[in-house]
Amino acid sequence: MEAEINQENDTTIFTLDGRLDSHSAPLFEQQVNDYLISPSNHLVFNFNNLDYISSAGLRIILNTAKAYKPTPYQFITCSMQDHVQEVFEISGFDSFITICRTLDESLITLRE
Repeated sequence: MEAEINQENDTTIFTLDGRLDSHSAPLFEQQVNDYLISPSNHLVFNFNNLDYISSAGLRIILNTAKAYKPTPYQFITCSMQDHVQEVFEISGFDSFITICRTLDESLITLRE
């Protein structure tokens, strides 16, 4: 899995490509960790090219949501393929994580 990191205004965007599984999760967790220690802007995970997410990947998503909850910043996921969104729905993550259809919709949501 690869993660491209971009900055747009006051938002950091991680665009994930490939599989977020037990093999790739530790490296991704290291990449995200700096943003979780002291959140200083909004965070979007763009899952447009994410083909698969395992429980190891979901744990990172959960830890990210927990880190952002007490802050004035928002954590949003977007552009999920149907089978990835189904994993979020089955696990109940859609009840406490904002999921937008597109990256543009995420950025609009953050401006509101």
